[in-house]
Amino acid sequence: MKESLSTIAERLGVSVTTVSRVLSGNAGKYRISKATEARIRAEADRCNYAPSLVAQSLRSRQTKTIGLLTPSLANPYFAEMSSVIISEVHRRGFTTIVIDTMENESNFNEGLTKLVARQVDGIIAVPCGQDHTMVDGVNSNFVPVVLVDRYYENFPLPYVTTNNYKGGYDATRLLIDAGHRSIACIQGVRTSAPNNERVRGYRDAMEEAGLKEFEFVAGNEFSIQNGYLETKLLLSRQLKPTAIFALSNNISLGVIKAIREAGLRIPEDLSLLSFDNYTYMDYMEPPLTRVGQPVEDMAILAAKILFDRIEGIAPGASQLRLSPTIIQGASVSRL
Repeated sequence: MKESLSTIAERLGVSVTTVSRVLSGNAGKYRISKATEARIRAEADRCNYAPSLVAQSLRSRQTKTIGLLTPSLANPYFAEMSSVIISEVHRRGFTTIVIDTMENESNFNEGLTKLVARQVDGIIAVPCGQDHTMVDGVNSNFVPVVLVDRYYENFPLPYVTTNNYKGGYDATRLLIDAGHRSIACIQGVRTSAPNNERVRGYRDAMEEAGLKEFEFVAGNEFSIQNGYLETKLLLSRQLKPTAIFALSNNISLGVIKAIREAGLRIPEDLSLLSFDNYTYMDYMEPPLTRVGQPVEDMAILAAKILFDRIEGIAPGASQLRLSPTIIQGASVSRL
């Protein structure tokens, strides 16, 4: 006999509705006891119950899938964020369709179109570029969209990001307080709102300290190559910086490579401060001083906001900026 919700319910002496709510991941929402939930799940496992996804979709008008658009799975920052989001989505009984847009606005818009065609129930996206026409159309006419890490300035779409201005300002202030005056900033994608906020924090800190004449911002990608090439150029200038503020983990790796190739030492010859925090940075020589972002919290909140919208729950604050932290390493010297 083919197993169904009703056969499981009959054997356990509970209602079909209770079985359905447990197996659809909604036991907590309907306050079903942990003991009952455990009994139902154990019985479903025992009899190898496989729900009809097509039937579920037709009944609930849901496909139980979420779309995720990320600019680069090769970047550890976005890989970690994607992993947390996928875990959160899975915990709620949904599946994630992941699209790597390769930091390309055209790919991003194409990805949105493909996800809508797949009839996903919602989309979490790290946008590329500055044109929000496509994502606005998807959010208004098809499925809810929540942005994470990046966002469109002065646009009402929900997002969760870091307070990048504070991170940029505090990091630059740390270098200034250590006695540095000639501080170079190597930035990432110039159309990225977080990047621009970090640069704004850097510029404001320099100007407040009376160091505007020493400001220097270069670069155009969150890549190792960008950090490497821009540092090569910096070290060829007559007025070399005493410190570099790299606006991502990948940029920092390129900076380190260029500094070592020049026969220089960190921090004895040149100080380095990085945006982004990873455990491996503590095992580098020297351990890097950096700005840590609350990646896990950002990812979890983005998923929560999206599922609240899918379930029709009235949102609270839907544009959130979480505070970064300065993590002390040994890559900044005092002058």
